[in-house]
Amino acid sequence: MTPERKTEIVTTFAQHENDTGSPEVQIALLTERINHLTDHFRIHHKDHAGRRGLLGMVARRRTLLDYLKTVEFARYKAVIATLGIRK
Repeated sequence: MTPERKTEIVTTFAQHENDTGSPEVQIALLTERINHLTDHFRIHHKDHAGRRGLLGMVARRRTLLDYLKTVEFARYKAVIATLGIRK
């Protein structure tokens, strides 16, 4: 992920200026990395070490989504709608 793309994601999902740690930002960054790795595995089928990292990222994103769902359901719905994670 390029620094420009990361900055774009952070500014899109930030709750306020200088916000890089909110669950929305973290979920969006993880989703970008997960999508990139998914494309990578279409070409490199035998990259099992990378697949293990991918599973860790998916688990971390799942934990953040569960937290956001518990704390404020409206923010959860907005994030999954924007990122297109759920159907």
